[in-house]
Amino acid sequence: MYSKLAISVVIFITLFIQASASDPDPVQDFCIPNTKGGLVRTAKFTTLPCKNSSEATTDDFVFSGIKTPGNFSDTGFAAIPVSPTNFPGLNTLGMSFVRSDLRVGAINPPHFHPRATEITHVVQGRVYSGFVDSNNRVFARVIEQGEVMVLPRGLVHFQMNVGDKPATVFGSFNSQNPGSQKIPTAVFGSGIDNELLVKAFGLSPKQIGLMRRRFDPKML
Repeated sequence: MYSKLAISVVIFITLFIQASASDPDPVQDFCIPNTKGGLVRTAKFTTLPCKNSSEATTDDFVFSGIKTPGNFSDTGFAAIPVSPTNFPGLNTLGMSFVRSDLRVGAINPPHFHPRATEITHVVQGRVYSGFVDSNNRVFARVIEQGEVMVLPRGLVHFQMNVGDKPATVFGSFNSQNPGSQKIPTAVFGSGIDNELLVKAFGLSPKQIGLMRRRFDPKML
């Protein structure tokens, strides 16, 4: 039989791991970064100190940068990430978001966010959206204007405009720094050894080279 102390320790460790897996709760109402105050270095993080709260203004909590689409890529996809980097009012609040625009037929390729769950809201258009769980089961359907879909943390997900008009999607994250890794770029643009990729995908070295030239930033 386990002692009460041992059980308590296990419970504590479990709760600690769960708590450490998300952004910490703020200890003040807000923290507008003081860009003139210099960096603060701790054991784990390098951060900016907060402004004195009396120096905060309403403008610190308003962001106007997503009124229009961002710059479209050659594939017809545009995204404007919004985080404390460009919206200081979000700092320490444990959230961020993104505006995504897709021209007809455009895709947001398979990717994942290692530090956040995402909720997507289709503002306009029709978007085929979904994710793949750890058993390789696909959960996907066409999301209409006004509908939302949740994309669990760390799972590969994707979007494609299947309508006959441009689509706009807003995504909200439960982390101010969700991270994002696009699968094609992570695999073919990161410098993984060619021989491994040939064996992993059953492609020829020439085909792997073609993929590298498409997704490796150093070869574009």
